[in-house]
Amino acid sequence: MRDPATTDLPDLQTCEQARLSRDARFDGLFFTAVTSTGIYCRPVCPAPPPRRDNIRYYANAAAAEAAGFRPCLRCRPELAPHGDVLHRGDSHIAQALRLIDAGVLEQHSLAELARQLALSDRQLRRLFVARLGATPMQVHATRRLLFAKQLLGATALPITQIALASGFRSLRRFNAAFQSAYRLAPRTLRKHPDASARADEPLRLRLGYRPPYDFAALLDFLRARALPGLEQVDAVSYARAIGSAERPAWLQVSASGDGAHALHLALHGVAPADLQAVVTRVRRMFDLDADPHAIAAVLTRDAQLRPLLRRHPGLRLPGAWDGFELAVRAVLGQQISVAAARTLAQRLLHAHGPRVVFADAPMLTHLFPGAARVADIDPATLGVTRMRAATLHALACAIRDGALDFASAHSLDAWQARCTALPGIGAWTAQYIALRALSHPDAFPANDLVLRRAAANGAHALSAKALGARAQSWRPWRAYAVIHLWRHATRSGTST
Repeated sequence: MRDPATTDLPDLQTCEQARLSRDARFDGLFFTAVTSTGIYCRPVCPAPPPRRDNIRYYANAAAAEAAGFRPCLRCRPELAPHGDVLHRGDSHIAQALRLIDAGVLEQHSLAELARQLALSDRQLRRLFVARLGATPMQVHATRRLLFAKQLLGATALPITQIALASGFRSLRRFNAAFQSAYRLAPRTLRKHPDASARADEPLRLRLGYRPPYDFAALLDFLRARALPGLEQVDAVSYARAIGSAERPAWLQVSASGDGAHALHLALHGVAPADLQAVVTRVRRMFDLDADPHAIAAVLTRDAQLRPLLRRHPGLRLPGAWDGFELAVRAVLGQQISVAAARTLAQRLLHAHGPRVVFADAPMLTHLFPGAARVADIDPATLGVTRMRAATLHALACAIRDGALDFASAHSLDAWQARCTALPGIGAWTAQYIALRALSHPDAFPANDLVLRRAAANGAHALSAKALGARAQSWRPWRAYAVIHLWRHATRSGTST
């Protein structure tokens, strides 16, 4: 049975076929609830499939839990990638979900969340119930409890730290919420650990995605731009320093060696209170919640893109760990090569980034300087033109003073307008930042010369206007078309 409250499910026949075949392409795009057991599962659940007349389908975990179902202990819904369609783009629902993922409801009320979206809290609740089958607070509660469930099953963290990591300010409230939602005590899940980590070891988590996923291509992109001392990219993993000078930490993301549709995340020195925010950032940076089949369904209509998607069906958006860092590097990279931009960024990093020391990661030596530090740097010491130095200073001051931020509530047009109001930042820079720092799926730097040449397919480079007109058929996934064309240009030697 298809639940009528949730309107973004695949059609009933597709759901049936996916659950019976355990099709990983639909993992996280819907959940199967079983009325006879009160349990909801991922479509990839290894348990014998229930009878069809006992099944209800939900588009997200929060809707299933709002209807009274509990997560399966075998397939573990907390490990599923997030549904992608409603999280992406510029709709109020998409912006609200990104703000919830960013932890806005940890510190603020529903009314404040609605205010950031220029809605009333009543309007926001109505939108959520109509589209998701759950209220914003139910979505927030499900998000917290499923993250706690993942930590309980996969780590050796004490339950008090897991409560803190999942956003609860007291162990009593955490135990009560967990018992109420799942009808079992948190400690019960410690009987079924899937990791043997000791408390003194790195915290290791599995981050699921929908296949296909071209992790090697994403590493190639990051490797060409990696800053020694801040990042380390090898053939199978990405590592970087994170945190603050007072509490530095580092992380490593690597391919799964067991054939699972997941990446492995190792966290070293991350405070429990920061865990959920770090995992959210990593998921965005590596674009783990994308639905490659929805993207391909649009982009393969273009005759030039079709063979590129067949050749590399799992390309994802290469996100950025920090918005300000990416914006600085984008400004430094204006009208110069990737290698030259990296040299300038590395010079800034080593001259002004806080030094850190990790006994288990000696290759990581610096954190990227924050906006307040960059705003105070003498522009003459940056080794760039006076105009470029003025742009960096204006950018840093805008971030420091709150005039510009990387909040998830921005629409693409609003972001470009706010960004290009700064001196020296044009449409290309604003769209490039949106593509990587905001992970906006429709970001489109139409003025990019490599992109215009690649889209011309051997002819003279298209004009930005002509490329923009052609790309209308690629919406709302223009950013993915950009990544395919950039990779094609790099491989064919047309990149500059």
